Amino acid sequence: MSTSQLSKPFTEGLAQGVLRYQRCERCGAAQRLARYACTACGETALGWHDARGTGRVFSVTEVKRAPTDAFKAMVPYTLVLVDLDEGARLMGHAPAGLAIGDRVHASVITLDGQPLIRFDPV
Repeated sequence: MSTSQLSKPFTEGLAQGVLRYQRCERCGAAQRLARYACTACGETALGWHDARGTGRVFSVTEVKRAPTDAFKAMVPYTLVLVDLDEGARLMGHAPAGLAIGDRVHASVITLDGQPLIRFDPV
């Protein structure tokens, strides 16, 4: 199975405005990124679940160089890593001024036809 096939439920969810994450069917551990096996117990039965989209900022960075032409109009922009309440960690865009520990809620925005995660303060 390719990486794009493995993460297909996540990308399909984004296209519908829904955040999804994997959770182990044996031990219940939330997974960070799409996985073939649980990082906690090694079980291969991982299910996709819809997240509420709320969490706490784990890290913040400001991007000053656009990775593609589509992002040039956004520079500088803020990216955050957020620990969702369900336990998974996701990266997304955010307004400037967010700090580590802030509570946030996710939404899905579109840039150049691609869905992106955006976290805003609760």
